[in-house]
Amino acid sequence: MQVHISGWIVLGVIVVGMVVFDIFAHIRSPHEPTIKESAIWSSIYIGFGLAFGLLVWAAWGGRYALEYYAGYLTEESLSLDNLFVFIIIITAFRVPRRDQQRVLLWGIVFALILRFTFILLGAAAVNAFAGIFYVFGFFLIYTAIKQVRDGMGDDEDEYSEGRFTRVMRKIFPVTEGFVGDKFFHRHSGKTYITPMFLCLIAIGSTDLMFAMDSIPAIFGLTREPFLVFATNAFSLLGLRQLYFLLDGLLQRLVFLNWGLGAILGFIGVKLIVHALHEAPIFGSQNWAHAIPEPSIGVSITFIAVVLVLTTIASLWYTRRLERSN
Repeated sequence: MQVHISGWIVLGVIVVGMVVFDIFAHIRSPHEPTIKESAIWSSIYIGFGLAFGLLVWAAWGGRYALEYYAGYLTEESLSLDNLFVFIIIITAFRVPRRDQQRVLLWGIVFALILRFTFILLGAAAVNAFAGIFYVFGFFLIYTAIKQVRDGMGDDEDEYSEGRFTRVMRKIFPVTEGFVGDKFFHRHSGKTYITPMFLCLIAIGSTDLMFAMDSIPAIFGLTREPFLVFATNAFSLLGLRQLYFLLDGLLQRLVFLNWGLGAILGFIGVKLIVHALHEAPIFGSQNWAHAIPEPSIGVSITFIAVVLVLTTIASLWYTRRLERSN
């Protein structure tokens, strides 16, 4: 897939345009979005993500469009896990409901910049060393097992500040409480950072930890950094509206960890099979090529089926519990 610099420019203009639109259309006047507003804008952002796949299809063909859609679907499903943590972080910082859009948007922009750097490093590693797919594959299988184990736990998730956030508190003066929706506050000739800014840092840095799972997963579906970044950008930019839309529904997806574990485990095995084809452990052995690597069509079908079954099973189970109580 040959991506001219103009392709990156177009993608960059779309992403920046969506951020600028969000700033002027949504967070300039702080308010708590209604369910209807969140549903409409979530549909629009998902529509942008799906429409970009058609652009990929027109420019580079159906194969890369399917890779994009598989990556986008995977990234969207993994983003649901992000939302759980975002809710915990924002609740822990006690961000006022009307200001949550602002901190979410800038936290997502910060996360997007970090992910772009991570994607470029990942692409360089993939191109330089085919054996990196073994690392990605086994890491995803480990993560899949951890997801399932988390799904079996009964403990409530609690937010604990990351090291970077704790360091920020020690180095910089922090206001006692929120100062409107400001990130910085000037008082008596001294500049303070606010809890709103610390929440932004917490969201961005925590998302980078999620990127360590999701970006290798997307590289398991496509080796094109342009597509990897596009799937990350469109899924992240839609998270803000999904946050308000799914705030209550997420609690009903009790089998989400199991579904995500199945998806990550499948992609991890796919990566290991790919690595065996590219860099066999025991030299150029024919046995490695006898193991078929799942096609992109099989991959996208598996991901979609798992998500549908996970959602149906979760909603059925929670409804059954409600009736029994």
